[in-house]
Amino acid sequence: MKAFMDEDFLLSTDTAKELYHNFAEKMPIIDYHCHIQPREIAEDRRFENITQIWLEGDHYKWRQMRANGVEECYITGDAPDREKFQKWAETLEMAIGNPLYHWSHLELRRYFGYSGILKGDTAQEVWELCNRRLKEASMSARNLIKQSNVRVLCTTDDPVDDLKWHKRIRKDESFDVQVLPTWRPDKILHIEKSDYTEYLKKLSKAADVEIQNFQDLKNAIRKRLEYFKCMGCCISDHGLDFMVYVPAEDEEIERIFSDCLQNKKISSKDRAKFQTACMLFLAEKYEELNWVMQIHYGCKRDNNRKMYKKIGADTGFDCMGDVTSGTALADFLNAVNERKNLPKTILYSLNPKDNELIDTVMGCFQDSDAVGKIQHGSAWWFNDNKTGMVKQMTSLANLGLLGNFIGMLTDSRSFLSYSRHEYFRRILCDLIGGWVENGEYPRDMKALEKIVKGISYNNAVQYFEFQV
Repeated sequence: MKAFMDEDFLLSTDTAKELYHNFAEKMPIIDYHCHIQPREIAEDRRFENITQIWLEGDHYKWRQMRANGVEECYITGDAPDREKFQKWAETLEMAIGNPLYHWSHLELRRYFGYSGILKGDTAQEVWELCNRRLKEASMSARNLIKQSNVRVLCTTDDPVDDLKWHKRIRKDESFDVQVLPTWRPDKILHIEKSDYTEYLKKLSKAADVEIQNFQDLKNAIRKRLEYFKCMGCCISDHGLDFMVYVPAEDEEIERIFSDCLQNKKISSKDRAKFQTACMLFLAEKYEELNWVMQIHYGCKRDNNRKMYKKIGADTGFDCMGDVTSGTALADFLNAVNERKNLPKTILYSLNPKDNELIDTVMGCFQDSDAVGKIQHGSAWWFNDNKTGMVKQMTSLANLGLLGNFIGMLTDSRSFLSYSRHEYFRRILCDLIGGWVENGEYPRDMKALEKIVKGISYNNAVQYFEFQV
């Protein structure tokens, strides 16, 4: 029997061990999509205790605590941090087979030097050890990033953001990790929301453009895109419930936008037309700017309305959506490609039934503009576990070129989440090592080194054209 989480954790063959320890283990990290707050990096935040750095804003853990019958006051409420940590330790004890069990123990080992097991009756010793370590200078936000060997970190930012924290980081020569903004224009697309006109006022002010029609909106977007570009942005990201493609004439879009400004109710069909027009315009601009377009879809959000009204969005009440998006996705990419050359694009679906769909759709739009121009993004959110990662990579290998895959991202709000890259790389090496030992790929270590190092780091550097 293997020991729990030993040096060969998740590596089941000799080839897998060789690939991981010789090639993947020490590669740097490109974190091209995360939700870390740039202010915390700019101010080099220090954390008073393990609850602050581990449980604050982590809806992955919150969901499991609720599943363990923990009262909300210990999750998002005002219970003392020590008591919240105790409830998490007791929950983790029951999380056999869950990636949080692995991530949590990897983080305890890599950042705190704790090789024991966190559970209810060890919570006090872990609490004391972690809190002692957090007092050390090496455990500040910036130093956690640096000791994780991160070279580039891309945050998630609204078009109205002034990016002042990014400016502060750029001016500070003592911190050599690139922290770049990512353009996340979700609020521009949600014309049906009751607060949409209030958001337009913010956008108007940020762009210094009076927005009275759809053309004005596009002008405001252009100005904000240029501002983000000046701040080093080269990636956009769209969080969609599902893909839409309902094209309409310009006059129709102007009519819909006018209805919105007059506070008329927007139908679902008009919403789809407006979102299609916005996405087509934005994709054209991304191509002009040489930006990468990310599209995340397949989520059904805020399902527990009672809790949404109580504590708001992004608190652990989202799930996979099952709206079929394949036809709309293919038609949208085709329309962009016909109007203006398709930008480099990364596609993610929260529903794993879409793995093969994405891999076949993107094969229709690959060309010589870039290696792996259209990417199947890493297993996302509810899929970033061992099973989900293997399924995503196996589908990509079956229907595309796994060797050109740009690899893992954290998609996290935590400065300790970089252990997820280790988790991913171990699973990657085990998958490839298994194919080699089963005679499905030659034991050509030069070729395997290129593939493993590429997926771990090099492919992302080349794809995003980062200067590292």
